[in-house]
Amino acid sequence: MNENFSLGPATGIGSLPGTDVREAAKTVTGTFEGPETGMPHLPELPARGPGADMIGRTAGMLVELYARVEPSGWRIGDRPGRDTKRATSWLGEDLDALEEFTQEYEGPLKVQAVGPWTLAAALELKNGEAALSDPGACRDLAGSLAEGLRAHIEDVRRRVPGAEVVLQLDEPSLVSVLRGQVKTASGYRTHRAVDRQVVEATLRDVIGAHGPDGPVVVHSCAPDVPFALLRRAGAAAISFDFSLLTERDDEAIGEAVEAGTRLLAGVVPGTDGPLSDPAGSVMGVRTLWRRLGLNPGLLTDAVSVTPSCGLAGASPAYARAALAHCVRAARSLADNPE
Repeated sequence: MNENFSLGPATGIGSLPGTDVREAAKTVTGTFEGPETGMPHLPELPARGPGADMIGRTAGMLVELYARVEPSGWRIGDRPGRDTKRATSWLGEDLDALEEFTQEYEGPLKVQAVGPWTLAAALELKNGEAALSDPGACRDLAGSLAEGLRAHIEDVRRRVPGAEVVLQLDEPSLVSVLRGQVKTASGYRTHRAVDRQVVEATLRDVIGAHGPDGPVVVHSCAPDVPFALLRRAGAAAISFDFSLLTERDDEAIGEAVEAGTRLLAGVVPGTDGPLSDPAGSVMGVRTLWRRLGLNPGLLTDAVSVTPSCGLAGASPAYARAALAHCVRAARSLADNPE
């Protein structure tokens, strides 16, 4: 893993409210202008409907696997249908808008996709059960995803030649997969917990799709993020909802930081509400640092400030304010790390 990459002081998670692609790209690139202020990212606008949602969007990236919308959710099918085509078309529009607003840009640029385990928990096989129920289907899905991500990243590099592409894998269901908490189609039972070594190996394979020097962030806004497992799987950075941390996480976070893993600390609420002053937003990060006995000088290199989760459920005005607040909070952290 390349230890010299930078994620910048702040960034967004991915999703934004509304359906105006150009406006979203303009907001993100205007707020996060590069290494000094933060890392711009490819916006996601799930309000457009099926195919713009996180599962459908990633299903559209798969290679030689196709999915369509059923009343129960996304289901793997035999051939590309209108749902897959819609997802691919919207992703193309998003990339066109990003390309327009990143002319001459140089620096880190983040793209997001659903990780293999959340995808396996959400995509249905022909029998209506989650792909998670079939180890062979999980392997096929991870392989197809890895290939699709390689092509997606190459496309982004072609469009924005100065970008150092950072890949974010969204894994909100990862903890449920590890604990055997993903419900079956009937809703009466749960799928068996997947062995931790299998989870780690699959993540390592998909993370490897970004090449030996491509930084990968794994994002989970669930409690009990498996920091150590993600670090072993090759995640260069871990993105999480800071408010869900407990002191049980201290040791794993300390080990991750000392091993060079970056933290994307979700300290700004993802839904409308009053925003505290920037220093107040990062007070918990400083407190954690002191509790762990870590060097305050490491803080700005090790931590980027983000919203706690995606902003799709926020109002457009709040989403803009929240992203700008991340930049100000990161500046506060840099100015006064102790």
